[in-house]
Amino acid sequence: MIKFETILKQFGELGEKTGWTYLEVPAKMALQLKPNNKKGFRVKGKLDSYEIAGVALIPMGEGNFIMAINATMRKAIQKRKGDHLVVHLEEDKKGYELNAEFMECLNDEPKALAFFQTLAKSHQNYFSKWIESAKTVETKSKRIAMAINALAKKWDYGLMIRTQTEENKKLKGL
Repeated sequence: MIKFETILKQFGELGEKTGWTYLEVPAKMALQLKPNNKKGFRVKGKLDSYEIAGVALIPMGEGNFIMAINATMRKAIQKRKGDHLVVHLEEDKKGYELNAEFMECLNDEPKALAFFQTLAKSHQNYFSKWIESAKTVETKSKRIAMAINALAKKWDYGLMIRTQTEENKKLKGL
């Protein structure tokens, strides 16, 4: 396990990472977690006192890695760009498991399942994590249905979200 203090950062214009809040894991520390590794991997541990598991470290070149700090994590630690953070990390060999309810429903829709299985594991995780982030059973159910419908149309996560955003704007008359 490694322990270090860092400051939360945020990307400006950087393609798909634009606006991400993140923390950096220097190469020296990443090597302590997973020696001789230059590919992304999962970690577990704590951000201050907030426990995390199955969170990806993403390679950024020269042996350095970043960890995206999503809205759920930022809310839990009550921190944002520029704030100090105490980080405890170790490799999470278990990794991330897809939401069981989502997978159960997806298994009942062969067309959607077939397309889902063509997606990269990280892209499959987008759907599952979005579903898990729902705060109510109703929202979770709605998201599962929306994801399955999108997958049946061979839409990836980004297209599903963009389409939903456009539909919401039309409903609001914007």
